Amino acid sequence: MLSTLTICIVALFVAGYLCIALESFTKINKAAIALLMCVGCWTLLMAGPAAYYPEVAEGSIVHHIAEVIEHHLGDAGGTLFFLMGAMTIVEIVDSNGGFNFVRDTIKTRSKRKLLWRVAFITFFLSAILDNLTTSIVMIMVLRKLVQSREERLIYAALVVIAANSGGAFSPIGDVTTIMLWIKGVITTQGVLTEIFIPSLVSMVIPAFIMQYTLEGKFPKEQNLPKAEVSQFTKTQRDIIFWLGVGGLVFVPIFKTLTHLPPFMGILLVLGVLWTVTEIFHHNTSEDDTMAKRVSDLLSRIDLSTIMFFLGILMAVAVLQEVGVLTMLGEGLNEAFSGNCYLINGIIGVLSSIVDNVPLVAGCMGMYPVAPDGAMAVDGIFWQLLAYCAGVGGSMLIIGSAAGVVVMGLEKITFGWYMKKITWIAFVGYLAGMLVYWVQRIIFF
Repeated sequence: MLSTLTICIVALFVAGYLCIALESFTKINKAAIALLMCVGCWTLLMAGPAAYYPEVAEGSIVHHIAEVIEHHLGDAGGTLFFLMGAMTIVEIVDSNGGFNFVRDTIKTRSKRKLLWRVAFITFFLSAILDNLTTSIVMIMVLRKLVQSREERLIYAALVVIAANSGGAFSPIGDVTTIMLWIKGVITTQGVLTEIFIPSLVSMVIPAFIMQYTLEGKFPKEQNLPKAEVSQFTKTQRDIIFWLGVGGLVFVPIFKTLTHLPPFMGILLVLGVLWTVTEIFHHNTSEDDTMAKRVSDLLSRIDLSTIMFFLGILMAVAVLQEVGVLTMLGEGLNEAFSGNCYLINGIIGVLSSIVDNVPLVAGCMGMYPVAPDGAMAVDGIFWQLLAYCAGVGGSMLIIGSAAGVVVMGLEKITFGWYMKKITWIAFVGYLAGMLVYWVQRIIFF
């Protein structure tokens, strides 16, 4: 039985979660709610800490809880610093015209050919960058390539699906996979070899279905104006692009070679890219310094998103401390007899309704890592969790960070997406799970 204090903590968490899910109605930033929920849950825990730490002497229990908070903050901090570093790298590349390469690559008159180019570029770019940033870049490019809003909505919906699918098979492609990777329950080699094909299938099948909504060619060649975002030459912009993207690809290799936390690799890449851009800038005729420009870029980083992740991760840590997550994990195992496919399939569907970050954070607290079996590192459970939590968010427009940002940029309504796209994304989601199941039987 749950104690009254534990019920109060859970009730506060659920109330905060509902406010986050209803952000569009409450008009209150979800980061503010997450921070209030975090502090409120820890404050309630302090109302009766002896019940949760009976082995700790009464005189030192406050000091013990301070250490517990610092431990959880350290775990969350690694993820947050990684995200901030990655977001800054992408801003540097984008502000210096590095993504002109993407624009020139997908440009074509054929509507269906453009759809497939958008799908694959988004899929692989999302795996290297992240699904949120990739979605923004692709929508900005599509606005200049596709003049018809009705047709552009189809491309935009595919961007959401492809970005989420691409982020699922990469350790740095989605916040949830970053969390699992930093936690050590999945490895770079494991997700690349076993999740890649299911993720690809979850993108290809929706793209195949959606291509039949587009016919013919655009009226004329869509030539984009060359926006001069800086005085760097094309060669310099290409170098910035490949340094940024290549550096992000190098981060998992750096972790494997040095065994340092992933955020250290991100800081290395950021330092190299920052230095190179300063050298390039030194040879231009601009008056301001690159240091000032990067400082401006740092001010553009979406700190509200960082604060949201901090609040969510630390609030979930309270549920872990009071034993609620362990109890939930045991309940799911009993209800579904430990069937990893059913459990993760449900988690994937839930991730389309509510944010997948707290879902994954909760699962990491609910299920301990085992030395072998489904719960082992790179076991079926953790790999399926990476796939389902990422790809499942495509089923509703509000189910992922990529969906939310595209919804805002293109003014896509919840009803339009649910009517036109949800069933397509669901078919791709199930097909990917089926491919993973067959893959495990045959190859692993």
